[in-house]
Amino acid sequence: MITRRHFILGTGALALSMTTGKLFARDDIIPLWPDDPPGGGGPSGELHINKTGSWSNIVSPSIQRFKPENPNGEAVIIAAGGGYRWIGMGREAWPVARWLNAHGYTAYVLSYRLPQEKWQAGHLAPLQDAQRAIRLVRSFERKVHVLGFSAGGHLLGMAAARPEYDSYAPQDPLDEVVPKVDSVGLIYPVITLEAPYQHTTTHLMLVGKNATPQDEANWSVQNYVTRSYPPTFLAQAEDDHTSNPFNTELMRDTCRRNRVPVELIQISKGGHGFGLGKAGTPAALWDQAYVGWLDRLS
Repeated sequence: MITRRHFILGTGALALSMTTGKLFARDDIIPLWPDDPPGGGGPSGELHINKTGSWSNIVSPSIQRFKPENPNGEAVIIAAGGGYRWIGMGREAWPVARWLNAHGYTAYVLSYRLPQEKWQAGHLAPLQDAQRAIRLVRSFERKVHVLGFSAGGHLLGMAAARPEYDSYAPQDPLDEVVPKVDSVGLIYPVITLEAPYQHTTTHLMLVGKNATPQDEANWSVQNYVTRSYPPTFLAQAEDDHTSNPFNTELMRDTCRRNRVPVELIQISKGGHGFGLGKAGTPAALWDQAYVGWLDRLS
């Protein structure tokens, strides 16, 4: 049965092909949910894609699969940032997916619900999508890694930390799978929403400007890291004025305290939102370090 959401997803795939200049097979867009997401609600109309390839008005959350010519049997789920206000597909997710393909990794780009787009699940909606995506990819692949940027780093960092948390009622047998991942990569992530680091769009979109300290603590990744947290790779520029570099330092120190294997690449210059980084700049160094790190985990 083709539902309204699945029909709209197809139009989004067409828009995606026009935006990137490449036509993808319909099977490469995989809806996360069998019908409406948990709780229902949400926006209507067409997927919004701006001139840089960022998405909003996410009517049908999904994963887009990018297949390498010579797969190595491992997958990476990618969540781009955008402060939970939009998703930076064009500058972050798609280039990184193609780059990972060149190294043998199958990439799955996550299109997650944005919490202020009228979903009944509210700020739980992105986490529900992340958990469902991990379950779905785990059903396809031998090993599943996650790689998040900015707010996407917050989302996947939180999902990796809370695999036992039931963010939604089971929808089908797939939800019996525990959404554990094999590693976590967080690039200029938002980790903490606690004082004095509340001045981010991530904070505003998830807990609001009148959030209590308890609300902020509940949505701060570092508060859920335990000894069982997956091996973690971090990268951030020292001149990042959007997500304070304290975020990656805090995550590194929390991982070390819990004896979680962790590597932090501190970049001298690059700001925020550099994606793969421009060739010849310090920000272009993290990607090779990340793949080398993944290879050592295998």
